Amino acid sequence: MKIRFWIHTLHYFVYAFAFFSFNTAFGHGGVAFQDDLCVINVDFMQAHFTVFQPDTRENDEFCEDVPDVTNSLFVMEYLHDLLQEMYVDFRIVEDVNNVGQYASWDDIQAIDDLEAATVYYQEPTVEASGYYRASYSFNKRGTYIGIVTAEHPGDDRSYNAVFYFQVGGADWGTIPVFVLLIFISQLGYWYANGGYERYLKKKVLEAE
Repeated sequence: MKIRFWIHTLHYFVYAFAFFSFNTAFGHGGVAFQDDLCVINVDFMQAHFTVFQPDTRENDEFCEDVPDVTNSLFVMEYLHDLLQEMYVDFRIVEDVNNVGQYASWDDIQAIDDLEAATVYYQEPTVEASGYYRASYSFNKRGTYIGIVTAEHPGDDRSYNAVFYFQVGGADWGTIPVFVLLIFISQLGYWYANGGYERYLKKKVLEAE
């Protein structure tokens, strides 16, 4: 009875833990989706955000999952007129602290050496057209954090958007481990509930 109790406990624990892990793995942090378009929030202002990889994917559009380790074009379409008057810069940093999908400005400030973690930086520019573009050629697969900073020329206030993305395919993290644990717990559940005994009885009946 004690063995069955602990198998049942493990079974429900693994399912609960895997449920939260899957939600974390596929959840969205700084990027939201509206009408199938990526949208980032620069404080109270919004912009459509798209990544293109013209060398390998032609006109395909990407958001959080960037498939190839290659030249990538980042395009923001301002959805707030005020952004067209602001100096906007763009930085890409490696996710050195493994903060993941829910990266925030506090996480960026917690990086010990931001310059060392930075793989790309584009100086502030004013884009009156409402379209901001940046291009960077990635040289390795990994997880990154994009940082958009907007500063109004008339005052000292600045606004930030922070968003996580992956390059070179999805990062499955510990998901395969949880799949294995679910399989083991299911096997234990089947055994504890007499599955193996029923299997043996069936084999005996078939042999008679």
